[in-house]
Amino acid sequence: MAGSAGLTWRERVGSVDAWSDVAHNFRGDWEMLWKEIGAGFLIAGFVSLLPKGFFNALFLTDSPAWVRVPENAVVGPLVAALSFVCSVGNIPLAAVLWAGGISFAGVIAFVFADLLIIPIALIYRKVYGGRIAVKLVALMLAAMVAAALLVDGIFSLAGLVPDTRPKLEDITERPIGWNYTTVLNIVFLALAAVLVALTLRRGAKDPVCGMTVDRAKTPWKSRWQSATFYFCGQHCKHRFDAAPEQFV
Repeated sequence: MAGSAGLTWRERVGSVDAWSDVAHNFRGDWEMLWKEIGAGFLIAGFVSLLPKGFFNALFLTDSPAWVRVPENAVVGPLVAALSFVCSVGNIPLAAVLWAGGISFAGVIAFVFADLLIIPIALIYRKVYGGRIAVKLVALMLAAMVAAALLVDGIFSLAGLVPDTRPKLEDITERPIGWNYTTVLNIVFLALAAVLVALTLRRGAKDPVCGMTVDRAKTPWKSRWQSATFYFCGQHCKHRFDAAPEQFV
């Protein structure tokens, strides 16, 4: 980050330029993903209303353990990818899946899969190209399944896997109330507003990845057809320079 380059972490905490870098990254991430995050909330809410029999059929909950556990660990990430949940909703939906009968390994694999949702996979393809994106997705899927099976085995041997499951109604019908999470939501909503305000004066959108960057600080910029374009990094600048008409 340009504004915090060469600063210690103590200096960064008190530096307006460093906070400006954080703000532009924060706004850029939201600009790229706000539609997918909104869709994730809606889809997760819909999935939570599905009957228990749906999960029992999808995750082979009545099969022997040697079939059920690996199948659940593979299906878990696929459900995460198709439900667009991302990290903002995967824990509540994981609780719904656990209540619905999915194995512990399937729940863990589902939680790990927040980087495999379709919109993020499309971003991988846009930034790195289709071939590299496929390799990234395949490698991460294999790592998630293997890690989930390993965690399941360790927790099972240690006797840490819960013996009982909550009712779906206890999760999906929980009322909204005033508690510590409400206070934290208000605090971080105010912080988000401050970060967005820091980006309004000097922000520019990277035409390749969609991130908002500080036009006064970024060293990566290009001129094309009498206009100046600003980039988050050298990779985006090179992609733009190779085919500017593709991004404008």
